Amino acid sequence: MAGEILGVIGTGRMGGPMAERLIDAGYSLVVYDTQAEAVQPLIKRGAQLGKSPADVASRADIVLASLPTPDIVKAVTLGQDGISSGNRAKIVIDLSTSGPGAAKLVAEGLKAKGMTLVDAPVSGGIKGAVNGTLAVMVSCPQATYDTVQPILKNFGKLFYTGDKPGVAQTAKLANNLMAAAALVITSEAVAMGVKGGVNAKVLIDIINASSGRNSASEDKFPRAVLPGTFDFGFATGLSYKDVRLCVDEAEAMGVPMVCGAVVRQMLAITNAKYGASSDFTSIAKVLEEWAGVEMRG
Repeated sequence: MAGEILGVIGTGRMGGPMAERLIDAGYSLVVYDTQAEAVQPLIKRGAQLGKSPADVASRADIVLASLPTPDIVKAVTLGQDGISSGNRAKIVIDLSTSGPGAAKLVAEGLKAKGMTLVDAPVSGGIKGAVNGTLAVMVSCPQATYDTVQPILKNFGKLFYTGDKPGVAQTAKLANNLMAAAALVITSEAVAMGVKGGVNAKVLIDIINASSGRNSASEDKFPRAVLPGTFDFGFATGLSYKDVRLCVDEAEAMGVPMVCGAVVRQMLAITNAKYGASSDFTSIAKVLEEWAGVEMRG
């Protein structure tokens, strides 16, 4: 039975399953989410309800946060009634994708209150969160990493990227850009194939047995595009946010993002057409409309 009391803030589509895994591992939890219904499954399993991020950080030894945007991360960690106002927790693990700039700012703000940030974005979607097969990228001091390793191992495979906050975020943004790019280019290729008379499923099978295979052809197309469900489990608005952050950070570093800029535009179009809450596999729907085809099989 794990000894520490853990706080979990943000118990939605990713944070909820991760919190469940911590309960399975024997941890006692204090949980908080602005959506009351999001914490109910955890309360039923014995988690305590926190009144605010500050309250959670006053009742837990280590606080984990899984939040949707950089602005929300900053508000929850450093804002009024934020984690930094708590009086017990000394380590804050941010599982969100907030970008290197936000991670550095949050790390400085927490440091001023005697707290250490563990920059730990995750990749692998809801399925990975449920099954404990996420990739967890981690930046924090080595001693802190040694402390949090047993907790983070419940979520999947760990990749230590060093002691500087924001480095793990950079790795995560690079990955998410490539995931979105794979979806865009696969949608274009399959739309062309279907228009030219190839069955969509046959073409995907050919791609997956050939050099063009990628995460979209192997996973997203079979699960969410070919069946026409468009329900892979990652919101267009979040993918658009991640790719925008990636391209902006790259340009600030002096790294050109020619393909990245095009992927950002495709997500902007998908976001405008189908809304931020649509599934990001809706990128394929944009191509279907433009090409006048349906990619089913």
